[in-house]
Amino acid sequence: MKLQRKNRLRALSLGAIAVSGALALTACGSDDTGDTTGGGGASSSAKAGNIKCDDAKGQLLGSGSSAQANAIEAWRKTFSQACSGVQVNYKPDGSGAGIEAFNQGQVAFAGSDSALKPEEVTASKKVCKTGQGIDLPMVGGPIAVAYNLDGVDNLVLDAPTLAKIFDSKITKWDDKAIKALNPDAKLPSTKIQAFHRSDESGTTDNFTKYLGEAAKSDWKYEHEKAWKASGGQSAQGSSGVAQQVKQTAGAIGYMELSYAKDGVKTVDIDTGASAPVKATTENASKAIADAKIIGSGKDLALELNYTTKADGAYPIVLVTYEIACDKGNKAETLPATKAFLTYMASDEGQASLADLGYAPIPTEINAKVRETIASLS
Repeated sequence: MKLQRKNRLRALSLGAIAVSGALALTACGSDDTGDTTGGGGASSSAKAGNIKCDDAKGQLLGSGSSAQANAIEAWRKTFSQACSGVQVNYKPDGSGAGIEAFNQGQVAFAGSDSALKPEEVTASKKVCKTGQGIDLPMVGGPIAVAYNLDGVDNLVLDAPTLAKIFDSKITKWDDKAIKALNPDAKLPSTKIQAFHRSDESGTTDNFTKYLGEAAKSDWKYEHEKAWKASGGQSAQGSSGVAQQVKQTAGAIGYMELSYAKDGVKTVDIDTGASAPVKATTENASKAIADAKIIGSGKDLALELNYTTKADGAYPIVLVTYEIACDKGNKAETLPATKAFLTYMASDEGQASLADLGYAPIPTEINAKVRETIASLS
């Protein structure tokens, strides 16, 4: 069984990293997923008996990325079966809010779809006392571009066209640029309703990194967690964007892949490869397989490739990090923090993500993540 599990993990982790979800987590031991957003229910195939609780107890608070909320809910449910003395609560209020809460000492760990900025690392030293905040890659995957357009079941867009759509430079679905990419589609003259995140989001940061690197001539904004382009409409969280796209004729928006369901269709991306690329976890893994660790010391921030032209490689991807203090963690929450993060990065924890459309962190990177978690103090 161990050999089968290892083989399965090796096959899944050829650079795959995963993505999705949103919800506030319920108290430990509950069977309710807490998922009221339509982002998908949580499940886990891991065995609670393999989790080491050590001295973990009390309440463990986390905040941040909505992209990983379904993953954390699945982990929380299984973790709580083994460590009934720990109550894990995670608030998926966006990467920016999570980092702010962490740097104010309100939570033991934060989730962010972008690595800490230098000024955020500096701010973390006030909370971490003898150390600083570090990035631990835990989940990731494709950012889907979802749309709602009657009669158009397959839609291809490229980076320049997406940049113009989200910068209000292309405003009708029958624009000549969209027609050129979709010669066989019956495109209506419907007005384009472009939705972006209203909250500070690592998803926005990664989406605009893609536009900035793959459409340099058409996207003049710096990538940020906060939306910078003009026009468009906004919605709170990935779930809010997904809901608006689903209910608005002519809508388009970006979100983690698991939100693009229940009648919402996704755009295939023309990267210059031999064929347009669909938004799937497997295709995203081909783009992030060559991710490199660029963080220093114990920080494990990654550099991703947003301009890949490899066949079958989906370029719009993100990695969600757990942010914790390398040193100076609060004594009352350190055991629970280490126990929960250790389970998340374990073979069982990573393998359980497949049921939610996630994939595990690449093996070599995850080995360093485990080593770093073990050294937290």
